[in-house]
Amino acid sequence: MRRNQFLMALGGWAAASCLPARASGADRLSVLIPASAGGGWDATGRALGAAMVATGRYREAAYDNQGGAAGTLGLAAFVQEARGQPNALLIMGAVMIGGLVSSKTPLRQLQQCTPIARLTSEYSAFAVAAGSPIRSLGAVAERLRQAPGSVRFGGGSKASTEHIAVSMFARSLRVPPREIRYLPHGGGADAVAALLKGEIDVVGGGYGELAQGIARGQLRLLGVTAQRRLPGLPDVPTLKEQGYDVTIGNWRGVYGAPGISDAQRAALTQAVAEAVKSPAWRQAAERHGWTPAFTTGRDFEAFVEFEYAATTAILFLSGML
Repeated sequence: MRRNQFLMALGGWAAASCLPARASGADRLSVLIPASAGGGWDATGRALGAAMVATGRYREAAYDNQGGAAGTLGLAAFVQEARGQPNALLIMGAVMIGGLVSSKTPLRQLQQCTPIARLTSEYSAFAVAAGSPIRSLGAVAERLRQAPGSVRFGGGSKASTEHIAVSMFARSLRVPPREIRYLPHGGGADAVAALLKGEIDVVGGGYGELAQGIARGQLRLLGVTAQRRLPGLPDVPTLKEQGYDVTIGNWRGVYGAPGISDAQRAALTQAVAEAVKSPAWRQAAERHGWTPAFTTGRDFEAFVEFEYAATTAILFLSGML
């Protein structure tokens, strides 16, 4: 779906003669997901849209996947095409902040949109294919010390949370991050597919992105980037306890369109707040391993500003700026 199709989703593509009660599009939610299908942003956007329909706020939701450049291409499209649309949402999060920083794009590009809420937090994990000769994170570390380019890492876009985690892992080994081979992908599903094809050796991603492969016996976890072991993964050690100074979390949020009124922002925020309390959302969060992190208003705006500054510092220290 591209420009004309997205505009149709925002305004309602059903002919008035067929669905006269819905010609205005007032009960149709449009969700722009700035990543390819199958990854964490895609799961978040579709789960949120489904929950907002389930609460009765909207009759249906339309989804538009526009991936690339850590979500910044989708952001640019949203800014251009969704202005003034009170029922339009943009999925975003830590990966997009990393994309803005790495491309030296000011935060004001995102600030043209309307902050609605932070939704979830999630820690990243490193995994290999079930049949991989790599049996532990220690084995990865040894190969990197001997030849930094000998391990092919993969994950989301450049400057994504998993890319930063790989760079932090390298720094903990005193290996220059710039010597690491990191192959960016349009989303977690694409990165997992690349791992299973043998195109990369180690994949990084949120547990929700890796869960299906783990359940099918295709992937084997090496560690998580949390402060302590995760409740649902008691047998998987953290990188910290394995001796690597790497602790980093991912988060996801949602923005409304540029140019909507304060009243429209309040209504959209309330609709999202109702959705995250719904059984539909809770079931999706449990299935994907998302931790609730709901924040709205000025607290959310301040959080995004802090994340932009903190990510700038992390990327600089990791040799990625």
